[in-house]
Amino acid sequence: MRTNSPHRTPGWRRVGTAAAVTAALALAGLGTAVHADATTSSKVTWTATPCATPKKAGELACDSLRVTGGTTAFQKAQQARGVTPKAATPTGYGPTDLRSAYGLTAAAASGGTGATVAVVDAYDDPNAEADLATYRSHYGLPACTTANGCFKKVSQTGSTTSLPSSDAGWSEEISLDLDMVSAIAPNAHILLVEATSPTMANLGKSVNEAVALGAKYVSNSYGGSESSSDTSYDSSYFNHPGVAITVSAGDSGYGAEYPAASKYVTSVGGTALSTASNSRGWTETVWKTSSTEGTGSGCSTYDAKPSWQTDTGCTKRMISDVSAVADPATGVSVYDSYGITAGWYTFGGTSAAAPIIAGVYALAGTPGSSDYPAQYPYRHTSALNDVTSGNNGTCSTSYFCTARSGYDGPTGWGTPEGVSAFTS
Repeated sequence: MRTNSPHRTPGWRRVGTAAAVTAALALAGLGTAVHADATTSSKVTWTATPCATPKKAGELACDSLRVTGGTTAFQKAQQARGVTPKAATPTGYGPTDLRSAYGLTAAAASGGTGATVAVVDAYDDPNAEADLATYRSHYGLPACTTANGCFKKVSQTGSTTSLPSSDAGWSEEISLDLDMVSAIAPNAHILLVEATSPTMANLGKSVNEAVALGAKYVSNSYGGSESSSDTSYDSSYFNHPGVAITVSAGDSGYGAEYPAASKYVTSVGGTALSTASNSRGWTETVWKTSSTEGTGSGCSTYDAKPSWQTDTGCTKRMISDVSAVADPATGVSVYDSYGITAGWYTFGGTSAAAPIIAGVYALAGTPGSSDYPAQYPYRHTSALNDVTSGNNGTCSTSYFCTARSGYDGPTGWGTPEGVSAFTS
């Protein structure tokens, strides 16, 4: 039976005399992570969302973390411009920031029309449509509702009325996913498929249902430890030629997870994203908070290496393929109201990265009917921002956990620089 990833405890960084207490709380699963920042005395703190700790054996974990305090990268950028943030307003990067960072401003203005991006999560978020409307309205994005045909919420069987039970933790994850797709591909339709529970069987059936309902782009922000059953899950749930399926690489630092290890998906690692005075205007490093928190990566134990992946240190499937922002300290803005106080939050984790990349695929156009779009970035490596610094842990083969020029495990070939790397 599949179990959740073994390292779900929030990481921490020693700060002052409270270090021992913080460490003890974190080990007990009660603390929040602290990101030390040399440029500010206000440390960013965060906690794993409840769905990052599965309730039962055999359940998978979501890959998201919610900021609980401190000054985020977005807020610091505002301060540098002399902008005083207003109360009850976003504290993380919004659509304009993300499109600027990833060269998507022009593509987002016209791309994605007619495309359907599916988001697969567990349980029901009763406020999903209303929260999505708040996010899109605030940022001036076109309305995406059931009434205008842009938004649709279904169960894993395709029912619009017989939905799973609600869950506050997974609702936070759902809000993050829906908002990131909206930020990147505002003209696309969004299909939310809610699994009965976060088991591989139910989430996998939800992926199949998303494809059956016409989605050519399917985002998955969850994972668990690998198992010998993974190759059968590959054929049952993820072998969908002509569909771009993105999966979070995990938030537990170095180590392979499934379904990111599936040879049929685009595995998405995570970065820390900050503004810079270079020509791009942004800079990225591997996201790592501690030895047990940061982007996942690694060489799969079970999944075969796809023909288009040619790194020589791993004889099986290597994680990741590409990457996007995931560090909570440089996190993204999300509106959520179910199970927590309604309002704006900043989220991180590779749960942010996977829907961002799904949105980029949607902007890039419909995949070839017999293609596995995970191979597209390998054909256009020069059309990505190469992330060359940082690591997510310790490994015997350097590039499995350490960024370098060209391909590496934590960031793959890099982050989007427009849409060229995501086309055939």
